[in-house]
Amino acid sequence: MILLTLQNVNKSFVMNEVLKDVSLTLQAGSRMGLVGVNGSGKSTLFRLINGDMEPDSGVISLVKGVRVGMLTQDADIQSELTIQQELERVFEPVRQMEARLREMEREMADKHGDPAAFEQLSRAYTRLVDRFEDAGGYAWPSRIQGVLAGLGFARGRETQPASLLSGGEKTRLCLARLLLTQPELLMLDEPTNHLDLASTQWLEDTLKKYRGTVLVISHDRYFLNAVCDCMAELSMKRLTQYAGNYDRFTAQRQANLERQLKEYKLQQAEIARQEAIIARYRMYNREKSIKLAESREKRLEKLERVEKPQSEQKVRFNFTARRRTGDDVLMLKDLSKGFDGRTLFEHFNLHLRAGDRVAIIGPNGVGKSTLLNIIAGQLQADHGTVVFGSNVDLGYYDQQQARLHPEKDVMSEVWDDFPRLEPDRVRGVLALFLLTGEDVFQRVGTLSGGERGRVALAKLMLRQDNLLLLDEPTNHLDMDSREVLEAALEDFEGTILTVSHDRYFINRVATKVIEMSPEGAVEYLGNYDDYLEKKRTREAGDDESALGGLTRTQQDREKRKARLAKESAKALQQKLARAEADIAATEQTIAELEAQMGLPEIYSNPTESARVAREHREAHQRLEELYELWGELSEAVAEG
Repeated sequence: MILLTLQNVNKSFVMNEVLKDVSLTLQAGSRMGLVGVNGSGKSTLFRLINGDMEPDSGVISLVKGVRVGMLTQDADIQSELTIQQELERVFEPVRQMEARLREMEREMADKHGDPAAFEQLSRAYTRLVDRFEDAGGYAWPSRIQGVLAGLGFARGRETQPASLLSGGEKTRLCLARLLLTQPELLMLDEPTNHLDLASTQWLEDTLKKYRGTVLVISHDRYFLNAVCDCMAELSMKRLTQYAGNYDRFTAQRQANLERQLKEYKLQQAEIARQEAIIARYRMYNREKSIKLAESREKRLEKLERVEKPQSEQKVRFNFTARRRTGDDVLMLKDLSKGFDGRTLFEHFNLHLRAGDRVAIIGPNGVGKSTLLNIIAGQLQADHGTVVFGSNVDLGYYDQQQARLHPEKDVMSEVWDDFPRLEPDRVRGVLALFLLTGEDVFQRVGTLSGGERGRVALAKLMLRQDNLLLLDEPTNHLDMDSREVLEAALEDFEGTILTVSHDRYFINRVATKVIEMSPEGAVEYLGNYDDYLEKKRTREAGDDESALGGLTRTQQDREKRKARLAKESAKALQQKLARAEADIAATEQTIAELEAQMGLPEIYSNPTESARVAREHREAHQRLEELYELWGELSEAVAEG
């Protein structure tokens, strides 16, 4: 069943057009991820769907009676209630039923002398008990405790006034309240902000089992992969839908872009050929040739032109090191640090060698950023030593961007640190980070978080250091910028030590993961997926050696690679072309079925409606299988 549709929705603010002819179809039970660069209109679209604002034109249709719950990035908790009381408000109808049941029990005790009245009251009591049980009347206290624990609220904080919470904690409390409310359409704007890894994984598991429909804005690509079964992208004011999770979406988007560009180039070549023929006919200047020219001109005028594919601008940069380090880059020995009598970490040891890429993970409050500040010389350790190897040049990316000067303009912020650069060189570097024109004369203090992050990355790139300390480098960056950063770090020949909650980033960049916790630090070889697998193996007590040092997933992947490696390059190219053709045909089938779903003769006929819905599901499943095959074939072709 289609829960939500948008048809040709437009929205502008004064002269700024944000959404243009936006159409969307959301099936009941779907988990859709909404992505796009910062400022593309994602939050505006959410507010339109929620009814907080009206579109300039177009239609937004929601199934009658559907409850909508929306989490914004601005927490709306202003009351003086405690955390527990805030969440108990969700269950006020159930609590009223429970109070009425207790009242009826007392009344029945007084009616034993009146059998008729007792019988009537008993029947009413039974009906109310059924309603109470259906509403989860016995489970709501444990549900509150489960959500609080899952979202990282420590036991014992239930009695704390909600008004005293930090901004991030208020957002988490709003999320807890929404999850307990269980609206049929759950809309979440950046729900993983302010969550540590454990809470994010809990939220993923919760949303995968959620009974309603989920529409989520997120920059967390790992989260989108885990939760979403369909995606929508806002780009250049328009919206495009895709089947599958984030990885499927990126593959489909690239394939679509390449196909559109190919169609555009072919049509432009044909137009040029026809125009040359027309010019030649007119050059003859005979009646017959002029008629032929006019005939071809009419056909060209009627030709439906393929638009040249456009995409949002992307940042472009890379990191280089001006000199090489020795083999030993950084040694931390028996490091300890605490504040106000509370120990953050102790006996921490680390040996970084040239070329290492280490990611530090762990819950909030265990001292990850503090550790980087100690290495960068911003803080003193309580105990232990920090020793750098030979020729080490340290570059530090601080997630708070404390080293930027709010009163300076962007140009001066960079130029003052690199005065030997020509002004055009400074502007050229800033242009790589999409800071152009008058943007370079904006005060740093007026920039958005993402813009300040790009200024900090520009300065880091110009330093050409060979050891990079990165504290949450993907925070505030849009997805495209994150992918460019990851690619730049993959090509970097120096050494990297990063603190990050971005699991997708860790997967691409890290070759070693260190998990910090109140109990200490544990080191794992590999990226984030390897860390998860090894941690599960360690906790389950399995013998990893039985898997030959590889996880089962890795073994399956290696088998597929070995099988495809035996294929000839020509055979792989042919299979790839067939897969692309099948993808295009299947996408066309899905579009036709979705068009049928909107026809009155279909949705008013239960048999036909069920048939079309079944074919739609089967087509989507087929499309997912085709994209998986396409990805494997593309990888095999690239490696061949």
